[in-house]
Amino acid sequence: MFLSQFESMAHLVITPPSTNQTFQFFSSCSGAHLGNFRHITQEQRFLSVWHPKTPYSNCSELGRTKFRLCKSKYKTIQLANSRLRNQEHRRRKRWSRNLLVESKSSLSLDKVEEKEVIEGVGSDSYYDAIVIGSGIGGLVAATQLAVKGARVLVLEKYVIPGGSSGFYERDGYTFDVGSSVMFGFSDKGNLNLITQALEAVGCEMQVIPDPSTVHFHLPNNLSVQVHREYNNFIKEMISTFPHEKDGIIKFYSECWKIFNALNSLELKSLEEPIYLFGQFFQKPLECLTLAYYLPQNAGDIARKFIKDPQLLSFIDAECFIVSTVNALQTPMINASMVLCDRHYGGINYPVGGVGGIAKSLAKGLVDKGSNILYKANVTNIILDHGKAVGVRLSDGRELFAKSIISNATRWDTFGKLLKGKDLPKEEENFQKVYVKAPSFLSIHLGVKAEVLPPDTDCHHFVLESDWKMLEEPYGSIFLSIPTVLDPSLAPEGRHILHIFTTSSIDDWKGLTLKEYEAKKERVADEIIGRLENKLFSGLKSSIVFKEVGTPKTHRRYLARDSGTYGPMPRKIPKGLLGMPFNTTAIDGLYCVGDSCFPGQGVIAVAFSGVMCAHRVAADIGLEKKSPVLDAALLRLLRWLRTLA
Repeated sequence: MFLSQFESMAHLVITPPSTNQTFQFFSSCSGAHLGNFRHITQEQRFLSVWHPKTPYSNCSELGRTKFRLCKSKYKTIQLANSRLRNQEHRRRKRWSRNLLVESKSSLSLDKVEEKEVIEGVGSDSYYDAIVIGSGIGGLVAATQLAVKGARVLVLEKYVIPGGSSGFYERDGYTFDVGSSVMFGFSDKGNLNLITQALEAVGCEMQVIPDPSTVHFHLPNNLSVQVHREYNNFIKEMISTFPHEKDGIIKFYSECWKIFNALNSLELKSLEEPIYLFGQFFQKPLECLTLAYYLPQNAGDIARKFIKDPQLLSFIDAECFIVSTVNALQTPMINASMVLCDRHYGGINYPVGGVGGIAKSLAKGLVDKGSNILYKANVTNIILDHGKAVGVRLSDGRELFAKSIISNATRWDTFGKLLKGKDLPKEEENFQKVYVKAPSFLSIHLGVKAEVLPPDTDCHHFVLESDWKMLEEPYGSIFLSIPTVLDPSLAPEGRHILHIFTTSSIDDWKGLTLKEYEAKKERVADEIIGRLENKLFSGLKSSIVFKEVGTPKTHRRYLARDSGTYGPMPRKIPKGLLGMPFNTTAIDGLYCVGDSCFPGQGVIAVAFSGVMCAHRVAADIGLEKKSPVLDAALLRLLRWLRTLA
């Protein structure tokens, strides 16, 4: 989400059950307005916030309290007499079903109509799991646990779910916040993890098949289109590099060997020995194949079969899309998942936009009897004798659970949510091996449809003149045009262009607001100019809407340290050997998302969510568990990570 998009605060509608007065506060208005009372039914189950600073079921209870409406930019309610919080503690569970706070920001939530009143969200509530953040990894973990019978509470800082896979709406456009390239959304195999996650909670989304994954526009006028059909892709590669025919076939065959091994297994936690040994005895060859490739990188495998420098640079670009690093630094397992799934299941775009995935998972979570709480900013993880037992929110609320799952980055989890605590040795080792990947400059454009040539591909990767610029800030450009697949995302006669290029937050520090806005415009204009020269003549003059987000924007609205999109190895890694799994050195605390095995990307974070849910379920008694085998396996995995 972006700064100018979210400058306006959502309006709040507070509806006490025993009065016909509803206080509505709009950031765009200068005062308060009275609305109409309405009863809250159990069917209104989706978006709610219980706020202990307003524990009143009857307006007469405000008598001893100074009720002050602050006419600030974000109209807030402040209740001066905090002593009432303790007096009303036992009644929160009853009140919570009668208090509704609707959050509707300038992004329209018209597609999220069902609202929920969360029962018992207060200090006296106790959960099987609390999930911090509602990115895809966190939501998959939460829904998988809910399906197993766990009582789960997801805490989301913003007013809609999804994180980097969220959305926003402006002027008739529906924009994806992050990537529009959706893996894991097919109807076959075991790696269609998004499809499986939705099905688990009774949800289904219509998708539009993308005939190609990406069209590369590279130095020396190299143009490669990655077709959905594998044979067509290989034919194009061989026609472009005929002297490397054998090497091309052998490299991509290695990728398929890994993908097929993964795709044949039931994917659960690699930290759970009963599952792990069961899979090994059922499919030993596939497990040994994965173990063999675990410490290897795609660049090393490619160099066994390929010698042409330009072809190796192309494989670097292929891997850069996966991991934001070159092939020598990209684990072979990660590369294989993406380079093969795009042909096996294909890239499939969800009708209505990527944000629909998170909204569907959130709805499914609630339908399974668990909850998601918005505008819930977690500031601390609460420890009791070294065990994670709860979280503290920015408004002072404390919520408790058997297990705490952080969908924040590991830097945010251990550097902010556990600030002041000694950094565990495992996390020190992780930070020795990995650094924060850079963030992105993102540009959302609405353009006149006629600027795009007929049969324009949905996704493009542009690196014009120098291979050395691949990993440099602003060096390469990734472009998505989702309206090529789903025209409903934009007004009639318009297209959406979503442009990404890597950018460091350090490049945006020390600027005044005026300098910051001027730099955004200047850099964005340069990037758009490059696309105009390379792809779409007349692009600048066709623009009717523009929104620019910087690393500061991503940091602010996605709550990611420095706006990072995940971990990046400091040097050439030993494949995935150094990547931590879901458990941490702190009892009761788990991590999920792109700073866990297997890393970045939608399919990878969904995998991490599935694994996390299985491990947590075993630890809280919802799955079979062997404490002796657990201890031995976790020690082994920790030792293996030290080898990285």
